[in-house]
Amino acid sequence: MKAIWKGVVLAESDKTIMIENNHYFPRDTINKEYFNPSDTHTVCPWKGLASYFTLNVNGKENPDAAWYYPEAKYAAKEIENYVAFWKGVEIVE
Repeated sequence: MKAIWKGVVLAESDKTIMIENNHYFPRDTINKEYFNPSDTHTVCPWKGLASYFTLNVNGKENPDAAWYYPEAKYAAKEIENYVAFWKGVEIVE
């Protein structure tokens, strides 16, 4: 699977985990140069506290377009530190 935004591959892996229609990519498969930490956090009742990244590709920003769970709750431990995308990021095979 590939995560693509503005024609750039943000992440690529054949070991994504699908939960709630989102592909979660292993953290070591993201191209870190395009990711900037965000101060945004949200809470999922069963996954825990999510942290976000703002994407920066060729001078274009996509705020909070990627998220992950640094300390996932027990029910979601398999996706701890895996990264998922939204806000126009395409997920393709």
